[in-house]
Amino acid sequence: MHAVVVENLEEYLAGTLEPADRRDLEAHLNACESCREEMNEMREVSQLFVSLRHEEEWQPSLGFYSGVVHSVEAQWVKPSFTSLFSLDFVFGRRLVFASLVMLAVLGSYLVTRETGYPTGPSPETVMAQQDSPLFGSGSGHDNMLVTMTAYEQR
Repeated sequence: MHAVVVENLEEYLAGTLEPADRRDLEAHLNACESCREEMNEMREVSQLFVSLRHEEEWQPSLGFYSGVVHSVEAQWVKPSFTSLFSLDFVFGRRLVFASLVMLAVLGSYLVTRETGYPTGPSPETVMAQQDSPLFGSGSGHDNMLVTMTAYEQR
């Protein structure tokens, strides 16, 4: 398209172009066939857009809104006790992840707050029990063996 047509295209199609500019544009369109063909195509497109305008406003019937509300209420599922067991898969994964994170946080808190683990008697205590007067009895001897066995397993 030539510059004369491009500059005045919108005004020409809308019919608001000044008479002098309109004469120049029409003279160019009479002489240039390619610009005339493009102008005709654009005029057809412009007329299609004009045909899409809808002047009157659509008004729904009197029972339209109540029908929509009724159909939405009919489709709405009321929650029940059994719906608790039909959790969405994504929600279930998030719930399990949150539970594991909470377990890890609580476990680490308990481990850090633990002051010390009870230990069995030291080897010095076991040797001191050997010299005690109860060592000669059967139950004292068995107690010492159990204590020594527990100490070696640790």
